[in-house]
Amino acid sequence: MNFSDVSAEQLDEIDPLRQLRQEFYLRDSIIYLDGNSLGVASKAAEKALLSCFEDWKHYGIDGWTQGERPWFFAAETIGKMLAPIVGAKPEEVIATGSISVNIHQGLASFFRPEAKRNKILADSLNFPTDIYAIKSQLKLHGLDEEHHLVQVASSDGYTLNEQDIIAAMDDDIAVMLLPSVLYCSGQLLDIECLTSEAHKRGIIVGWDLAHSVGSVPHKLHDWNVDFAVWCNYKYLNGGPGAVGGMFIHERHFGREPGLAGWFSSEKTKQFDMEHHLTAANNAGAYQIGTSNMFSLAPLYGALSLYEKTSMAAIRTKSSKQTDFLIYCIEKDLCQFGFKIVTPRELEKRGGHISIYHPEAARITKAMKTAGVIPDYRHPGIIRLAPIAFYTSYRDIENAVQRIQCIMKNRSFEKYQNARDIVA
Repeated sequence: MNFSDVSAEQLDEIDPLRQLRQEFYLRDSIIYLDGNSLGVASKAAEKALLSCFEDWKHYGIDGWTQGERPWFFAAETIGKMLAPIVGAKPEEVIATGSISVNIHQGLASFFRPEAKRNKILADSLNFPTDIYAIKSQLKLHGLDEEHHLVQVASSDGYTLNEQDIIAAMDDDIAVMLLPSVLYCSGQLLDIECLTSEAHKRGIIVGWDLAHSVGSVPHKLHDWNVDFAVWCNYKYLNGGPGAVGGMFIHERHFGREPGLAGWFSSEKTKQFDMEHHLTAANNAGAYQIGTSNMFSLAPLYGALSLYEKTSMAAIRTKSSKQTDFLIYCIEKDLCQFGFKIVTPRELEKRGGHISIYHPEAARITKAMKTAGVIPDYRHPGIIRLAPIAFYTSYRDIENAVQRIQCIMKNRSFEKYQNARDIVA
């Protein structure tokens, strides 16, 4: 689209998802562009959380099996709501743990080092928690991370070459764990292609979907992904610390999880209190402990909003908004030394745009003072995420205009160019 021929107001008028904005708590004069780090609170999520509390008040322990949404089955019920968002069968998804816990579960379950296959393939740009977990699992197997962790390097410090990833798929690789979208640059990897290439070489494939789930459509079942993990508090708006999600392809059903717990049990056997685990014959086997209901309940409401639209419609709007954001940045900000590091090709980018500037830390602080909430990542990256549910085109235009004003007035100079404790 030629954005020079249309106004932000006109784009908002023809936005088919514009009515969903009213479902969220948005602050006047604040433009929130950090939904790829923590999504905005919705009225539906609030209602679902309060309903869970009411069940606790009314039923006490019987809330596990009674009430509007019995707690005992919550992880599976929410898993069914998540399934169409990630392109899975309902029984292949469970709401449980966190990304870190679920990565440990995935690796403990699928990394079985042998004399020949004893390495894990990752990348040099991944979020730290993934690498921490990989190194921990290698140590538990008595393996040296220097020799058994293979990290594909980046040529530019922001993106990965998929051919380099494929080239690293040697016959000593047992498991590959990659991010679907690189958290820093926003690059979207070709999940289907890389999974297929890994499987041709006998490699188990896991994906961290933290920065794509709820923004980019997935077909995890059809793509034959072995396992995937994600958080539910970014694009899915489940709230801070929301219980995470895990996908296990049905071909792996019936095997015991690497990290077993009481909630790994088949539901009808769980209260038999046996010391022999009868693991659930679905993704539920990969749960470990009791569901954290107050971190799980908001997802009932947050995910219900996805039932009012489709992932295709969300991706269409997200793509159009990131296109518009790129247009505004190039028109108004590149003259001030900003550099877009997110791939321009639509098929190679997720739902956020990353820009580099050597003064990024202090610019981010000035942006917050000006009522624009971005995300800063060291070193020098400002991430801007228009969210299809609640960001308007006018928000995008206004945000860029406020940043332009900051640069013209050099108001960022009164801040230190260093990140806060929480960036």
